[in-house]
Amino acid sequence: MSALRQFGAWPLLAGSLVVAACSTGPMTPVAPSGPQTGPVPYTPSPTPGGQPPTPSNALSPAVLPGWSEEDHLAAFRAYIDGCGAARDTVARAVCGRAKAMATTTTVTPSDARAFFEASFSAVPAATVDGRPGLLTSYFAPEYPARRRPDAEFSTPVLPKPANPRGAGDRAYIESAARPDQALAWMRAEDLFFLQIQGSGYLTFEDGTRGRAAYAADNGKPFVGIARPMAQQGLLPQNGTSGDAIRGWLANHRGYEAQAVMALNPRYIFFRLDGDDDGHPAGAAGIPLTERRAIAVDPAHWRYGELVWLEADGGNLRGATASYRGLAMALDTGSAIRGPVRADLYMGRGDAAGAEAGTVRHPLRMWRLVPKG
Repeated sequence: MSALRQFGAWPLLAGSLVVAACSTGPMTPVAPSGPQTGPVPYTPSPTPGGQPPTPSNALSPAVLPGWSEEDHLAAFRAYIDGCGAARDTVARAVCGRAKAMATTTTVTPSDARAFFEASFSAVPAATVDGRPGLLTSYFAPEYPARRRPDAEFSTPVLPKPANPRGAGDRAYIESAARPDQALAWMRAEDLFFLQIQGSGYLTFEDGTRGRAAYAADNGKPFVGIARPMAQQGLLPQNGTSGDAIRGWLANHRGYEAQAVMALNPRYIFFRLDGDDDGHPAGAAGIPLTERRAIAVDPAHWRYGELVWLEADGGNLRGATASYRGLAMALDTGSAIRGPVRADLYMGRGDAAGAEAGTVRHPLRMWRLVPKG
């Protein structure tokens, strides 16, 4: 399971409530044309004759909707960064060719596209019922922290205990926490969200920075709090975004917020590492490239696989219209299950988090199978 994130997607907190790699050119989202206040119907991209895409020996717009508009050079760089996770012999050979190509020539966008078209064929993934899957998104949060507690930064970041699975639920762990064991002190709502992501970056009052890395969990199931918050009238039914939940918790810091957060019994323990100014590694052990790395279900996908995503019609408030492009399968999470399910790594910080919180899009996926 990913050390970066244990619970799956950021919007799963808000929507279901129901991460040194340099950034390459991102998968480009399409902005909404106007306010989105309700669900947007899923409309698949057209294919010749109205037939669904079929496996092909050559990648083309007929096989992958939007292929001609892809930033192939950015995707090529992301592929080189992540393809070392592949274990299949053919996949490793193709990866080696790409790396050799990058070190011996100046790769152009046309070169990158030609490489992909010569090296891969596309096979569509499918759900059991043939319906679209789901794209969500996650990010590496950055939070202020303190070395010593005060009235605002009053919640300890705890290290792994001797027996984490026997530590009890969230409420018990928090009530029994010893101040002398704290790695750092955070706002209660910030720590809660840090635990949902499973890892993040802390900035202390003297300007020093560190990475709070996943160390262990208490073995309890993750329970989203947005649905019960809506059911209790604490938030409106269509207003359970991550920002809305965080705002409510901050405004009700203390007993009320603690009672709500205790609805999720799962608790994450951390270790504190240095900040290398890069991106965290996913479950494959490779640093994630922002907007080009995804978490997948390892029962259906292998780390280091190249994937084409097409996700149209997000229905969360403020969502972009679509996400489309190549991404590397480099991570997983306990909420990421099924053959057409992906969690897109959006990057570090508040801007990445704000966008990640709006991603809940119907999804189609294609596996790019390397050619021998």
